[in-house]
Amino acid sequence: MPSIFNSSSNPAQSEDQASAVSGQPGLERQVVQASSISARQPAPVDALMPDALLLNEASAMPISLSIARRGQVQPPLGLIITIAVSLMVAGLWFNAFWLGFSGATVALLVSLRVLWVATADVLIELLSPQQRTLSIGIVGLIAAVIGFVYLTGGADRLSEFLSQLNWDAVGAAGEVIGAVGQILIALLAVYVAWRQYVISKNLTIQQNLITQQQTIDTYFQGVSDLVLDEEGLLEDWPQERAIAEGRTAAILSSVDANGKAKVLRFLSRSRLLTPLERDRRLGRPILDGLGSYAEDRELGVRVIDLGVMLANADLEGTDLRWVDLSDINLIRANLSRCELVRVNLSRTILCGANLSEADLRGVRLFYGSVETATPRSLTDLPNYKTGEFTGAVVEGADFTGVQQLSAEQRYYCCAWGGSATRSTIPGGCEGIPNRLNR
Repeated sequence: MPSIFNSSSNPAQSEDQASAVSGQPGLERQVVQASSISARQPAPVDALMPDALLLNEASAMPISLSIARRGQVQPPLGLIITIAVSLMVAGLWFNAFWLGFSGATVALLVSLRVLWVATADVLIELLSPQQRTLSIGIVGLIAAVIGFVYLTGGADRLSEFLSQLNWDAVGAAGEVIGAVGQILIALLAVYVAWRQYVISKNLTIQQNLITQQQTIDTYFQGVSDLVLDEEGLLEDWPQERAIAEGRTAAILSSVDANGKAKVLRFLSRSRLLTPLERDRRLGRPILDGLGSYAEDRELGVRVIDLGVMLANADLEGTDLRWVDLSDINLIRANLSRCELVRVNLSRTILCGANLSEADLRGVRLFYGSVETATPRSLTDLPNYKTGEFTGAVVEGADFTGVQQLSAEQRYYCCAWGGSATRSTIPGGCEGIPNRLNR
């Protein structure tokens, strides 16, 4: 930024200027006089201040000027109203018409101005420009309609029409309309109450689902901490298995069908429902060398034995794919429309169970050959090579509309299901003997 002290602070430049005008006596005197005058004048404040301060002052100047101007232009409206009201009172007291009229007029006009300013500020704050325009448009429409009615003579015709009305009939019609309105209000109140009930019910259902999921997550963590050691290996002592079964029985009795399916999928995929091979001293599970635990269907011990926990359980429409449900009691359980792909149901009691429209693709009902497989028995040990006493008990089960039923599954269910079950097998049981003879 150029400085006002350049002529005095830069002697070389001054000498150059003097030499440039040395050949002209008149110009030399003018340059010397101008230099001496500029040296005696103080520097302007703007030249010494930073640009940011100058911008701040420039931006603040209109505000201060507007405040000063407002203070100068603003008249003492309160004093004017007080004087005008005093003149009006004096005119009324002394019975001076023009004095009272003048005071009242001035008080009215000034008061209207004050109220208008306050009202305008409130309207500007509350209403947007579009809303103000819409309000003015509505008022203009009403005024225009009224004007057209009076200008076209519609007011006279309307007055004549109203004079010819039977107001008793109009009153009776008004009472009828009022009664109908009360009925509609009552119906509206009923609808609002019903909607509130539906919303409250949905909120309650959502809250219950959240609470149920939190309970299931807590169960998962508790069972994992109970049966795993510090190294993450399965270590289930008899008392730990008993506590785990107790927790499982409690959780299965307190959750809905989808919650039960989540618990069963977790336990099955964690191999806590599978009979595991144990060593004969400490009863610890044995690794199979393939990254998992060895399975022993004949003498193995399950970490959690479901037993009768799912008897008469409602599992309708749930996803139970690849779940090990062998050797448990599913008497009168509702498995309709369930996804039972690759489910192990060997030695499972399905008496009276409902499997209608369930997907039975790959379901294991027995081990061995279908010709030698037989349902489980309370007195005979299972033979997993021939299939004797390894099959599910399907007597009285409902297989109506099941999907993906294989030929072996159909033969076994027809042979060991009894007459009630045979009547529900898709495709019938023609040519398949009824080995139960009942």
